[in-house]
Amino acid sequence: MSSTEAEHNKDSGRSAAALDAVSYRILDLLRENGRISIAALAERIGISRANAYTRVEALMADGVITGFSARVDPARAGLSIGAMIFVTVYPQAWASFRAQIADMPDIEYCAVTTGEHDAMLLIRATDVSGVHEFSTGVIAQLPEVRTVVSVVVLDEVIRRPYVLPPDLPERSLDVPLGMTQWTPATGGRDTLPPR
Repeated sequence: MSSTEAEHNKDSGRSAAALDAVSYRILDLLRENGRISIAALAERIGISRANAYTRVEALMADGVITGFSARVDPARAGLSIGAMIFVTVYPQAWASFRAQIADMPDIEYCAVTTGEHDAMLLIRATDVSGVHEFSTGVIAQLPEVRTVVSVVVLDEVIRRPYVLPPDLPERSLDVPLGMTQWTPATGGRDTLPPR
């Protein structure tokens, strides 16, 4: 991992200073088309090219924009099966678990979670046997792992590149929230090394 990646990962998940409406509009337009030129971006927002360039550079320097990449349809690229793998990890084994999964190319996304399981992995495979082989033959075999539950994804209804604060609607707090059970994180997860 480069020092730039390590520096970014150190602050992952932490709230940054609030952005202004122009910055959010830049992020919104880049979400639609990450290849838009600075000139077109400036024109669509109604600011100068120099201002657009400076703002994009600042968003990158501040770690708000972490990179640019193509969005790929996994099924059309040959990975027709997606699965969520929910993992329970032995508390003393978190650092080792993270190190083990960091180099596994099958994993598209990993999140440490609260609740019954400790981590959720999103994986891609060419067929269901690939999901089975990975979940039982790779993840379940790690000495750090206590339990594994695999759930095949039948349909990906919503898949956004990212969500911004202006996307979120205001909701009335007068509505009762319903039944929610909060399960605290297993001990040891709060002392994980930076990603």
